[in-house]
Amino acid sequence: MTIEAQARALLRPLRDEDSDTLFRWINDRETVVFNAPFHPVTRADHERWFERVRRDPSLRIFAIDEVPGGRLVGSAQLLDISPLHRSAQLQIRIGEADARGRGIGTEAVRLLLAQAWGELGLHRVALTVRADNARAIRAYEKCGFVREGLLRDAALIEGRYVDLVCMGVLSP
Repeated sequence: MTIEAQARALLRPLRDEDSDTLFRWINDRETVVFNAPFHPVTRADHERWFERVRRDPSLRIFAIDEVPGGRLVGSAQLLDISPLHRSAQLQIRIGEADARGRGIGTEAVRLLLAQAWGELGLHRVALTVRADNARAIRAYEKCGFVREGLLRDAALIEGRYVDLVCMGVLSP
């Protein structure tokens, strides 16, 4: 399934040829530390992850292509999908630095939420984001997420503890 809107972003299933780009992003310190501690990932570990995420029924992962042009610029996923609670966690990564701050991530989140509410029939989607990532927090708020709490010193990134903001959105 391909999902698109607003001529900024298109979500599509991951393809084999996306693996090299995702491997480059996961090994780019500046990209990773937006939301996680950095540690290099081996090619073998990446390939195992890449195969697993495309088969795992508890998550939906998509490539984010820039529109126009179709260049792969990020990935977006719903993970920990719970049919019982009708909920999931959202994660997004804009891996190409020149694609950040242009509304592509916001549009990708909107498209992913449409998938959550529509095809998956979810009621709630949640996420955590670094408290110092104002750009991401604004983007999530534009998509309807509200701040639900603060996890103090919840992640150790680059040798320092950072706070995480918990956010959630309910189906319309």
